Amino acid sequence: MESRVALGNALSKLFHIEEWETDPAFSRFIPMVYDPLGFDWAHYFEPEFVSRFNGFMLAGREEVETVFLAVFPTEEVLQSFIQQAAPGDLLFMHHPLFMECGDPRGKWGRGFLPIQPDLLQRLKDKELSVFTCHLPMDTSMPIGTGGAIMEALDAELIQPFIPHGNGHVGGIFRVKETNTDALVTQLTAIFDIPYTDFEGIRRTSIDTVAIVPGCGDVVRDMQEAEALGAQAYITGEIHCHIDNPYGRQRFNQMMEYVQKTSLSLIGVSHAASEYLVMKTQMKRWFEQHTSLNVVLLPQKRWWV
Repeated sequence: MESRVALGNALSKLFHIEEWETDPAFSRFIPMVYDPLGFDWAHYFEPEFVSRFNGFMLAGREEVETVFLAVFPTEEVLQSFIQQAAPGDLLFMHHPLFMECGDPRGKWGRGFLPIQPDLLQRLKDKELSVFTCHLPMDTSMPIGTGGAIMEALDAELIQPFIPHGNGHVGGIFRVKETNTDALVTQLTAIFDIPYTDFEGIRRTSIDTVAIVPGCGDVVRDMQEAEALGAQAYITGEIHCHIDNPYGRQRFNQMMEYVQKTSLSLIGVSHAASEYLVMKTQMKRWFEQHTSLNVVLLPQKRWWV
C-alpha cells in the first residue's frame, strides 16, 4: 500500500508540475467539451486540477494498492480500470480527455471528447483516483513522452526544439545510421502499430531525427527540424485527421508542404506515441520507487 497524497507529491516532483501555473492546452479543452453538456466540471473535479489541469482530477481513498497506466481515457480504458480496480486504486494517464484523432487509412476523428458523466460517477462511487500529467510530461527529460522514444531508439539528444511553456516538446537526436524503410519497420515494432502514416521522401541514409510526440502536424516545426539537420521527423500525427474545418485546413497546409520537404515524415499515432512512456519508463519508475502493483491499460486500436 502507498499513500495517495505521497504518490501525488512524488509525481508532481518528478514532472515539476508545481512550476506550471496551468496547462495551456487543457485549460481550454476541458471547458470546451464539458460546458456544452451543462456538466459542472469546476465543482466535480479536484480544486487543484481545476486550477492547474494537471494532477488529481479525482481523489479516491487514501490507501493505494495498484496503479493503472494509460494514455487516453477512452471508454474501453475506463471500463477496464473500473472492473479491475479495488477502492483506492489509481489511474495515471497523460490526457484527461480522449482525443479521437482519426485514422489515416480509415475514418477521420471528432477531436477532444468528454468522459461521460456516468463513467465519472462510477469512478467516484468506487473511490478511485485519477491523476493526469500533460505538458509537464511532454517537456520532461529524460523521463517523458519524448524521453521514452529517445530511449527506445537508443538516441542521443543534440538539442531540444519547439519551446512550450517551461520547456520544449521536441528534440533533435542522433541515431545509429539507418534508412527510411528500416526506421519505419523499427517504429512499427516499438509502438506496436499496424502501420505508420508517411509523407515526404524515402532516404537511404538517416542519422539525425526529430522526435515530437503527440500532434506534430505543424509545418513550421518540420521546417525548423530540416534547418537543424534532421532527415526524418517522428511524431504521433503528421496529418490532422479531425473532421472539421480546422482539421481540413491543417491537412491541406500539410499536403502543400510535403510536396517539397526533404524529410521522411513518419506518424505512429498520437496515442501510441504517448503511451510508450507509460509502457516503459513509468512502469519501471513505479516498480522501482513504490510497492504498488502496476497494470498497463493499452488501447486495442491506436489509430482512432
